[in-house]
Amino acid sequence: MAAGRMRSTRRLRSWIVEQVSSGKYPGLVWDDEAKTMFRIPWKHAGKQDFRKDEDAAIFKAWAEFKGKLTDEGQDNPAAWKTRLRCALNKSPEFKEVMERAQLDISEPYKVYRLVPISEQGVVVPEKKSREKTSRRSKRRRSESDSEDDSQVKQIKREEATSQLCVEDTPVQREETTQCTAFIQTDSVDEIRLDVRIEESVAAPVGAQDSFNVAVHYLGQEVLRRQIQGTDVRITYLPSSPVPPTPAILKARFPRIPLPEPPSTLPAGPELQALFTLLPFMERGVVLTSTPQGVYGKRFCQGRVFWTGPHTTTPGLHKMERNTEPVLLFNKEIFKQQLDLFRSNGGQPPECGFTLCFGEELSNSEDPSRKLIIVQITLPWEEQQVQNAQSILESITILQSLASQSPLGEITLNLVTVPSPTSEGIGCGTL
Repeated sequence: MAAGRMRSTRRLRSWIVEQVSSGKYPGLVWDDEAKTMFRIPWKHAGKQDFRKDEDAAIFKAWAEFKGKLTDEGQDNPAAWKTRLRCALNKSPEFKEVMERAQLDISEPYKVYRLVPISEQGVVVPEKKSREKTSRRSKRRRSESDSEDDSQVKQIKREEATSQLCVEDTPVQREETTQCTAFIQTDSVDEIRLDVRIEESVAAPVGAQDSFNVAVHYLGQEVLRRQIQGTDVRITYLPSSPVPPTPAILKARFPRIPLPEPPSTLPAGPELQALFTLLPFMERGVVLTSTPQGVYGKRFCQGRVFWTGPHTTTPGLHKMERNTEPVLLFNKEIFKQQLDLFRSNGGQPPECGFTLCFGEELSNSEDPSRKLIIVQITLPWEEQQVQNAQSILESITILQSLASQSPLGEITLNLVTVPSPTSEGIGCGTL
């Protein structure tokens, strides 16, 4: 098997270095003083706080630099991101530094290292089939006998990467699945992809147990907090002396205190009603995450209503006081919806639920008009949806590659790369 030529990507390297040094892209900065590693913003386009003009700026700039910012791609941040990600991963001059990445923060980023020339490897393409060899031999015999290599059509070899997944096991971080596709095109107008798929490692115990909590007063966000663990208690802590909180509640559950109304809220009867309601939330609501789902238990005097994606009965859903916990989020239903989304696309499954304190709330009502709204999202479930969306984006890339072939098809050779703890994993071909 002959070794292929190393594909030069100095143009990408010089472009990246220039952009990082310019300082004009938010989040694109050097990660070390020696300027051998750089951070690149990596916020998912599906996040609610995604800002296209800032979070996708560097990806759009690369698409524009490559002349790929066509009419179809004018407003597609996911496609821009995929294009630069593929360019970085296929280049021997860049190496992703996974241990320095921060993907579970409000402004996530990845880190890439500039690989010295001495460490850069050579791409070894797969040997062509006998049929293709025979076709090339016949064509070459019909050409001139000149030994000048310039007269022989060379096979173009290009390496690209995409994130694929062929298993249903969820993973905690998107880096746990790494797939490399070697794309080969030749004069028979066929595109061949050899796709390497690395087995994902299951999420560690406890990784699924965390909450993102956002508190809104009259539609204005007044508090946002992330809690690691299986339990959280949302409560109001009045400044005046009150009877002591039961020791079991105080010791077991991390607390998120409902803040006093900020001065930015408009004065009026609704604000007065908010001041009146808060003391009735003193003992609050306790949320508990289990393998089956997230349960809620009400201890406060104030009424609590809730809405979520897994309700099975119509109408209002009230959390009664001092009764059995209520299932607010069903993890089994979420997994079923996620599997369906992975297979068919469409609307991604929801990853949280909403609590309304002191007022009724139905699925058809606008939560921004309520006095106190608490929105709960589950980070682990959000990550699974993002992983699934990345897979669908990769499939779109493959479909785009297929459309570039006059035959309208591509051939995929799937080679499973075992994880460090696995042995004897076989290879498959699709």
